[in-house]
Amino acid sequence: MKHTAARTRRAVLRATTHPHTGPYTASRGPGRRGRDGRRARAWARANGAVLRLTTRVQEGLQEAARRPDRGDISTTTVIIWVAAVTGAVLIAGTIAIVIAKYNGKLAGL
Repeated sequence: MKHTAARTRRAVLRATTHPHTGPYTASRGPGRRGRDGRRARAWARANGAVLRLTTRVQEGLQEAARRPDRGDISTTTVIIWVAAVTGAVLIAGTIAIVIAKYNGKLAGL
């Protein structure tokens, strides 16, 4: 399913519209908040947060479409890192075995 700006706006409006508001609801007029003032401010903050989030997600999708190579780690790099870590573990293990074997003889030095 293709992601479009119109679909995002519709989803934001559906997700953020209060069920009791709409074109047929009586308005109290500007500056007349009444008991629901805190609730209205909370809805406004939530609407802003959802709008910022959807905008950021949409920008990320556009960036991914524009640049398909996002700098993923190549297979060769992974192989080199695994070999380096394995070599380091083998060297450390060998040193530990040698120290454990000759620990008694090294104590008198």
